[in-house]
Amino acid sequence: MKPAPAPRGRRSEQQGPVSASACRVVIVGAGIVGCSLADELTARGWRDVTILEQGPLLAPGGSTSHAPGLVFRTSPSKTLTDFAKYTVEKFSSLEVDGLSCFNPVGGLEIATSEERWADLHRKAGLAASWGVRGELLGPARCAEMWPMLDPDRIVGGFHTPDDGLARALLASRAQMERATAHGARFLDRHTVTAIERERGRVTAVVTDRGTFPADIVVSAAGFWGPLIGAMAGVPVPLQPLAHQYARTGPLPELAGVNDPRTEATKPILRFQDRDLYYREHTDRIGIGSYAHRPLPVDPARLPAYDDAPVMPSSLPFTAEDFAPSWEESVKLLPALGAGRVEEGFNGVFSFTPDGMPVIGESREVRGFWLAEAVWVTHSAGVARAVAEWMTDGRPGMDVHECDLYRFEDAQRSPAYVAERGKQNFVEVYDVIHPLQPMEQPRPLRVSPFHIRQRELGGYFLEAAGWERPHWYEANAPLAESVDLPPRDAWSARYWSPIAAAEARATRERVALYDMTPLKRLSVSGPGALDFLQRMTTNQLAKKPGAVTYTLLLDEAGGIRSDLTVARLSEDRFQVGANGGLDLDWLLRQASEGSASGSRTGAVHVEDITPGTCCIGVWGPLARELVQPLTRDDFSHEAFGYFKARQTYIGHVPVTAMRLSYVGELGWELYTTADMGLRLWDTLWEAGQRHGVIAAGRSAFNSLRLEKGYRAWGHDMTTEHDPYEAGVGFAVRMNKGDFIGRAALEGRSEETAARRLTCLTLDDPAAVVMGKEPVYADGVAVGYVTSASYGYTIGRTVAYAWLPAATAVPGTAVHIEYFGEKVPATVAAEPLFDPRMERIRR
Repeated sequence: MKPAPAPRGRRSEQQGPVSASACRVVIVGAGIVGCSLADELTARGWRDVTILEQGPLLAPGGSTSHAPGLVFRTSPSKTLTDFAKYTVEKFSSLEVDGLSCFNPVGGLEIATSEERWADLHRKAGLAASWGVRGELLGPARCAEMWPMLDPDRIVGGFHTPDDGLARALLASRAQMERATAHGARFLDRHTVTAIERERGRVTAVVTDRGTFPADIVVSAAGFWGPLIGAMAGVPVPLQPLAHQYARTGPLPELAGVNDPRTEATKPILRFQDRDLYYREHTDRIGIGSYAHRPLPVDPARLPAYDDAPVMPSSLPFTAEDFAPSWEESVKLLPALGAGRVEEGFNGVFSFTPDGMPVIGESREVRGFWLAEAVWVTHSAGVARAVAEWMTDGRPGMDVHECDLYRFEDAQRSPAYVAERGKQNFVEVYDVIHPLQPMEQPRPLRVSPFHIRQRELGGYFLEAAGWERPHWYEANAPLAESVDLPPRDAWSARYWSPIAAAEARATRERVALYDMTPLKRLSVSGPGALDFLQRMTTNQLAKKPGAVTYTLLLDEAGGIRSDLTVARLSEDRFQVGANGGLDLDWLLRQASEGSASGSRTGAVHVEDITPGTCCIGVWGPLARELVQPLTRDDFSHEAFGYFKARQTYIGHVPVTAMRLSYVGELGWELYTTADMGLRLWDTLWEAGQRHGVIAAGRSAFNSLRLEKGYRAWGHDMTTEHDPYEAGVGFAVRMNKGDFIGRAALEGRSEETAARRLTCLTLDDPAAVVMGKEPVYADGVAVGYVTSASYGYTIGRTVAYAWLPAATAVPGTAVHIEYFGEKVPATVAAEPLFDPRMERIRR
């Protein structure tokens, strides 16, 4: 093969969009994702796009070829809902031979238990939050829509009239034809055997029928994605599993009802209490089941298309696994009792550790992109986001939940991916609480204080693999004197009144908080300051010992993250970040700066989280606890707010930062992991005379909301700018250029059309949990981002995105919680200590 020309791939985000003729793109996989992406790229002017498929075109034998096509848009994830909404919009606009690629029969989810009926009320709230039409129905109305239903078994249903059936193969064909008309070429019967790389970039895709030079390679191979990723040296956290689908024989009840071309007129039916769904196939019923045992599949062991009895993704039907599902189906749809299953298969689908897609460009192998673990429901939406990312340098919506680098190293092992993938299959239709952790593998990551936390009866939940105590049973006696209103069963899960006692102890005395799971980065080198100045919004050119709250923006001014940056010396900074996406972003930018020869290239970015730990010591007695343990002066005059110093606490070397995320006096104390337990014990022993307690994340979240502190990923994302989110104070437009600065020109809090807004519930006994819709004058105008009971102020605090005209203190609104409209009022923030007197003393 001739050497490939020098790569001309995607430019960095700061450099702007790539020209339409700049890249040779090879997409691996001509399923619904590959075809959608080819269409989206060529619609944006890219012409040198090649799609390689190992099977025949139009029905290549992957998941698309057997997918039942269900599109239910409503999800707890706004991102997934937005993906699905675009998929419906796009497929509805596509036709093949006069037949639409989307059949809007609607969706009907039924409840046969009170728990599921309550969950459908919650789902109706999510639909209103994300702009999806929906209606809760009684049993009789459900039976009108599906006459085969036994209404006596139904408590109620949730109907979404604009959902429906995607004709995946037709949509693939329609988009393939449009992309081909714009210059793309689709080649079938090309099996990829290698991905060639040079100097950390892809250069070509090798197949059994030739080599294709490439500047960008996109793996859209579905459950074969891990094999393609391995060829490029990029692990793909995806576990294929088989999912059962069966069809009945012809049913008299459906004779002559449906046109064979459109196949269905009744809504897609979901019976999630038994992990089942149903759709019409003209005069038959298709039944999908998640009720069976997980059936993991090794994609390397699947037969080639020509060797498969049906197709590679269609495995033999295991009737014994389906038998219980058939029994449940007959109970729900008694007419099935006179019929039988005539055909079935075990179809292979992709599952990830968190159930979300995996998209984005590899940092280690530039030019290699992933668009994997994408179901038909979200296919066009994902393709649009990836195409925008490739052509414009950023997606047009927030996709942090789908980014490849959301996973920590501890979550990338094949064992972890397989175990969590199987668990996601089991739970796909379960009622999942927003705080509910996965069961295994746990514990995986623990702080050096874990042994002490267990001794104190820590109740642990999990995030990013970390065990995080939410409260401590040792503090139960303190809760006996706390007077709290009763909670409903949903909000009482993963909660304890002990959290209120821990919050009160923090406000009145002093508490120790384990902050170890928060991501910590070291940025060092001669170019460290210039690099961070370019990356962030606030002024970092301060003397060593200064700590600064600042933001990472994208080119459009969207908030990628918020950071605390401590300047420890002239060329060394410690960065408090939000997770792996921040590390990935800074590593990419540092690498590009180095490659360009700029001064910002003289910088080293390192994740120091695993080797370090942190204790937050917060409360009005924090100084009394800490000062006797150090020879340095911890007075306000000598150690002011947002300052840092390296010192000793007893025998332990620490980096002390005068920060407080709970609105009280105190410090974050960092040390190495090997000294962590000694630091805890030193503080614990010294704190006994001050009534010190250990406090957990539940109290922490309540305290931070009372203080109005934002949580990135919940309260603000790339879809919001600093002025909308109420963090414009962290932007210094006069400090020099930084990423996103140009986009912020002319913007201000006064020009913001929407705002992140503080709400308090009028009823002191009422609660909300987050993601509920907010109504003004009877119309849904926004949604809750974070919420917690404010134990200091005696009522629930919620933050929500609202139109600026509504976000005026004193405005009355309603928040829908499980179907009930709960009165709330827009409040001026912060609710607690607005003059900052408690922190700065």
